[in-house]
Amino acid sequence: MTKYVAAIDQGTSSTRFIIFDRSGRIVAIDQKEHQQFYPQPGWVEHDPMEIWIRTQEVILNTLQKSGIHPSEIAALGITNQRETTVMWDKTTGQPLYPAIVWQDTRTDVICNEMAKEGGQDRLRDKTGLPLATYFSGPKIKWMLENVPKVKDAVNNGTAQAGTIDTWLTWNLTGGKTDGLHITDGSNASRTLLMNLNTREWDKDLLNLMGIPSEILPKIMPSSHIFGEARGILDGIPIAGLLGDQQAALFGQTCFNPGEAKNTYGTGCFMLMNTGTSPVANKNGLLTTFGYQIEDQPAVYCLEGSIAISGALVQWLRDNLGIIQKSSEIETLANSVEDNGGIYIVPAFSGLFAPYWRSDARGVIVGLTRYINRGHIARAALEATAYQTCEVLNAMKSDSSIDLKNLKVDGGMVVNELLMQFQADMLNVPVTRPKVAETTALGAAYAAGLAVGFWSSLEELRSKWSVDKTWKPNMEISQRERLYSGWKKAITRSFDWIE
Repeated sequence: MTKYVAAIDQGTSSTRFIIFDRSGRIVAIDQKEHQQFYPQPGWVEHDPMEIWIRTQEVILNTLQKSGIHPSEIAALGITNQRETTVMWDKTTGQPLYPAIVWQDTRTDVICNEMAKEGGQDRLRDKTGLPLATYFSGPKIKWMLENVPKVKDAVNNGTAQAGTIDTWLTWNLTGGKTDGLHITDGSNASRTLLMNLNTREWDKDLLNLMGIPSEILPKIMPSSHIFGEARGILDGIPIAGLLGDQQAALFGQTCFNPGEAKNTYGTGCFMLMNTGTSPVANKNGLLTTFGYQIEDQPAVYCLEGSIAISGALVQWLRDNLGIIQKSSEIETLANSVEDNGGIYIVPAFSGLFAPYWRSDARGVIVGLTRYINRGHIARAALEATAYQTCEVLNAMKSDSSIDLKNLKVDGGMVVNELLMQFQADMLNVPVTRPKVAETTALGAAYAAGLAVGFWSSLEELRSKWSVDKTWKPNMEISQRERLYSGWKKAITRSFDWIE
């Protein structure tokens, strides 16, 4: 008898395989990092084959450590770093070029050219998105125009394109033998190629970008039995596909309009459930597809995307050597009482919501001889909280909903200093669930629902429980002073790239 549901969580810096029991608790987990490549300033790449190898390794390690047999697993869900784009040859199974990561800014020329007619928001009515380097469509266009192997494969009819969920599903279901070439709406809606209302690839958008429809995957519901895995997980139904942020929304059981979550990872992503109709936005947010359970209406979201949050801590660790391990950031930040008057604006890849400024670059402002490593560490953590405040303020304007509580998840939520500062700056309670791995849990929930392992959204909601809540504890005058300084610092990052 099946006792478990499993999820692959393929993130920007690592891949995890997690097995959950019927109550949604983690039974077993394994994780492996993969290499980040920076071939030119603003370029970020991954090796798709390394990601596939790491995926197989974490699956095998988890099964071996836990002693769980694949026959005990009812279903598999997949969640992934969104927008990161892969092109491969379906006859050889080999990538045609490195995966272009969501943070990569090489497509700024393409986006600027397309924005000359109709502006940066010319595609918002259909896609809910601005023209920005963040999204997958311009990355495919760049490969079609700049990589001879890609051009040849397209001409030969052997090219396939997709986000990481598509690449993994194709490999898991047989690859070049009979692999499924599919995606779901949460990933497809991040390409600038899917019409939000029809939930199909849009002919006008494809023509604009010069992308042939036959290289793209079929768009499916998020919770649906797609097919069976081969190899290590042979025979297990693959039944859940969700981009990582939508998966976290699902894992946080934000099933009602107005419920929101914020994920603190490499980047930072706040999503608010807005119900079964897309909500137009006027404040720099994204209108995006949330999730779709088979035979039910699609659910939409407002999203605020912040490019750099945890990645700023990694930068302090790897590039500056201020800390040796990411976990040391909190101790160092606690060595000082405040930020000493400095702000870090981590616009390494430009600014995402609510600004969408690809011309921005990172700055540290307010430096004096007084500043030490502790102030820099504290300012790095505070940058994530300030950016989240800006996104939440934009959501309030667009949705006319006042959040009463923010559910949080992701790697940074173990940081007590950051969570308290976040509650203070938002002036609402911040709540961390007992199962912090809500991204993987959301993919597992979607898969488990599809095969009947769980019966309903109500059953899933009953399993969500609070680990800790941080309540605001800051004077209004101090909050306003700190936020005013941040707004001033942000402007110093503008217009750096001509």
